[in-house]
Amino acid sequence: MRSVLGFRPTRRSNRTSSLEGYPKVEEDCANHPQNKQPAGAAVMELFHHAKDKRHSVEVRDSASPTRKRTSKDSPRLAPVQPATLEVGMESPPIVFYGPPGQSTGALLSGQLILTPHEPEISIKTLEMVLQAKVTTKRPVKHDCPECVTKTTELFRWKFLSEPTHFRRRKHHFPFSYLLPGHIPATSHGFMGVVDYLLSAEAITNFSEPVNVTRYLKVQRALMPGLDKNSTRIFPPTNLVASVILPSVVYPMGEFPVQLRLAGVVTKSNDGQVRWRIRRMNWRVDETSKMISEACKKHVAKVGGEGKGVLHEDTVDLGRDDIKRGWKTDFDTEGGLIEVEFNAGIRPGSSPLCDVESPSGYSVHHNLSVEIIVAQEHQLYKCHKNPVPTGSARVLRMQFKLVVTERAGLGISWDEEQPPMYEDVPDSPPGYAKMSDYEGEALPEEPLEGLH
Repeated sequence: MRSVLGFRPTRRSNRTSSLEGYPKVEEDCANHPQNKQPAGAAVMELFHHAKDKRHSVEVRDSASPTRKRTSKDSPRLAPVQPATLEVGMESPPIVFYGPPGQSTGALLSGQLILTPHEPEISIKTLEMVLQAKVTTKRPVKHDCPECVTKTTELFRWKFLSEPTHFRRRKHHFPFSYLLPGHIPATSHGFMGVVDYLLSAEAITNFSEPVNVTRYLKVQRALMPGLDKNSTRIFPPTNLVASVILPSVVYPMGEFPVQLRLAGVVTKSNDGQVRWRIRRMNWRVDETSKMISEACKKHVAKVGGEGKGVLHEDTVDLGRDDIKRGWKTDFDTEGGLIEVEFNAGIRPGSSPLCDVESPSGYSVHHNLSVEIIVAQEHQLYKCHKNPVPTGSARVLRMQFKLVVTERAGLGISWDEEQPPMYEDVPDSPPGYAKMSDYEGEALPEEPLEGLH
């Protein structure tokens, strides 16, 4: 009652109030006639002030006093898979020997290894599929996966016919397949990509599927044969060029080129007109083509179903200029110029082997040879100073090159396999004629001496 009458208390309590530390209401101001409020209103003001201060308190991290603790700071643990899958290959490198129309294919064999991480797990299905994937780098619609990649299933293995329990150890599942020889080899070019992959999947009862993918490198090797002879004619002149090239060319190394130019001399009444080589150069080009087909959603952009857009790109793999080294013979009938040089693919140019895919992807190589010849007139009276006529020509030739991998021994799978069961007879061959022995008795030898 004394505090209500306005008297100041003369003694402070020793107890610590729950509102200690908050600003106190000055009783002098409360007793002022203009600021006088009821006692209940003053108490409610204190509680509201305490509530505002509690909301302004921030919980700070001890390591970073200025950083707030958020849910992103807590580490996220990846889900632990109950098992792992591995693909172990047992077959040699996959190489097709011979052209696509004659190759017998290559054997693919290995084991799919399942390793559980728990004492016992249950696998519902375990399958693996061999796929051929063709990816175009110039699709009709860039953000459409179906326009970018075309996937073809070659074979599928189903290792389990019913749900099976597996304990914690390695479980092996063998597989094998004969790859046909007409399919294209693996290629990673500027216009497209051809890949082969094994994709396995194990489905359990209580967790996400367990997957594994392994890419396969498929190569094609052509056996070297006889050299190729090519002839080019350059009318209206009498010049005829003959070129000898190897049947196959390898991505690394050089290959010889033999060139013979005939018909360089034409006789007249007062002398002869002849052609002389001034300069020549060669170049190896790689041409990649890709027909980009559209999916069913974007087929209207290419004009209808079954149509596509052809993209072509040419890359220079090597070149050189030849300014000397040829042999000239103007005394033979018609004249003759011979030259031999080495051409090749520049190291580090990442060449591709020849590929022809039914999906529209192809890679081919060409050798281009350019010869600059100048005409001159040689009089019979003066054999030392031929007179240039001012006429010159550029002879351009192009020859197809077959770039392939080295064949090595070139033994395909069907040539190194053991004999078939139907080729093995049931018993040793019989004797055509037998006769009784007539003569002295043969001495008997002890068996101990035969050791």
